[in-house]
Amino acid sequence: MAGTHHQASADLEKLSVFPAFHKVEGRRVVVAGFGDEAAAKVRLLSETRADITVIAAKIEPGLQRAIKKAGALHVARAFRDEDAIGAVLVFAATGDEASDRTVVEAARKAGVPANAVDRPHLCDFYTPALVNRAPMAIAISSAGTGPVLARHMRARIEALLPQRLGALARLADSFRGAAAALIDTPQDRRNFWSRFFTGSVAHHALAGDMERARGEASRLVNTQYRTRGYVWLVGAGPGAEDLLTLRAQRLLQEADVIVHDRLVPDAVVAMGRRDAERIAVGKAKGAHSVTQDRINEILVEEAQKGRRVVRLKSGDPMIFGRAGEEMDALRDAGIGFDVVPGITAAIAAAASLHLPLTLRGVASSIVLATGHDVNSDTLPDWAGLALNGTTVAVYMGKTVAGAVAARLIENGLHGATPVAVIENASRTDERCLAGTLSDLSALAARADIGGPVLIVIGEVVRHAALEAARPLIESEAPARSLVAAA
Repeated sequence: MAGTHHQASADLEKLSVFPAFHKVEGRRVVVAGFGDEAAAKVRLLSETRADITVIAAKIEPGLQRAIKKAGALHVARAFRDEDAIGAVLVFAATGDEASDRTVVEAARKAGVPANAVDRPHLCDFYTPALVNRAPMAIAISSAGTGPVLARHMRARIEALLPQRLGALARLADSFRGAAAALIDTPQDRRNFWSRFFTGSVAHHALAGDMERARGEASRLVNTQYRTRGYVWLVGAGPGAEDLLTLRAQRLLQEADVIVHDRLVPDAVVAMGRRDAERIAVGKAKGAHSVTQDRINEILVEEAQKGRRVVRLKSGDPMIFGRAGEEMDALRDAGIGFDVVPGITAAIAAAASLHLPLTLRGVASSIVLATGHDVNSDTLPDWAGLALNGTTVAVYMGKTVAGAVAARLIENGLHGATPVAVIENASRTDERCLAGTLSDLSALAARADIGGPVLIVIGEVVRHAALEAARPLIESEAPARSLVAAA
């Protein structure tokens, strides 16, 4: 019995279909039908180079539009058995099972595979959900058991694959002969194609710059697959792995080396290739394990070795990420680079708390700032902006919270102005404290707050979801009274 059960389980994991791609270019594909089902097949077939023939005495307007857009042929009469002769595929989409069966049987007599829309028991083949990156194609099928699931899977794959992937594939095809002629050994050719599809050639092609991509490909094939390095300054977002952009995730999989900050979670760093080198350059307040100058040197040195480098930064590289200094160093060294944005802490915190950073009639602008400037002065000249309805988001502000509050009050902001303090925005251990500007001085003394902190100050805080927030000063009433008082 155990053996029988094991065999049955194994059989369930085997496919009932064999995936294959039909050659349809320049060949006739027949669609028998007059309505929406037929229109859907014509739209799908229009993504190929097939010669599409639609057979129906009368057709509905939606199918008429699909035929016109696809450049298909409409034969205005009822389907006949001989219509299947010479076709490569036949689709029965009449909406009537008896009529569909007649079409399928005619196709089988002619030796042509047939598909009947929404009638898996009549089908010789199933129509997959298609991801088109011509000449690349990905087909997803549930063998007729779960077409909605197949469509969901298609949507996820569509999001993962760059739109210009087909252009990269066509470029590769144009260099196939040169690679075979100029690169001697199979191993060297494998290395060449690995660099082609994951290095600067692919980067420029996927960005739409085919001239530069072709130039890089020519240089690559003529230097026996040796390539110049490239650096991506990538925003890791606030910490939650699923807030990483798709582009950032793809680049992590392509990087030879990942240079990452202390605040980037291990789970995000782990998204890189297993064999990629990891270089930690973590910086904590008052304890820089690696100086910024040394970080700049690391990026240049690694790229000069011909490596693909991801400089992984918490949040967004261009917001308090010192990306400007790194870009200057790369420019001076003649290293190519690009920037991949990430979700910054203020945006992540606002989303978690349902806190509108701008709100009509309340706040029309926002200031993103650190608690001190380059000279360690607490709050530079923008402090007065808060008086004009500006929302203020202060990064890395725990230790200077009291000085921030004092400076804002000194500039005329009322001590009762609502404040939200978010620790570890977007992460599973996120916490929120709420209170007023006068309470903010208590933050520095709170030993239970050890993660990265963002402070949001302004009237928009009254509109946030603060029911679960703790008070800044524990002895006070729950934070929900802040909302009730508004």
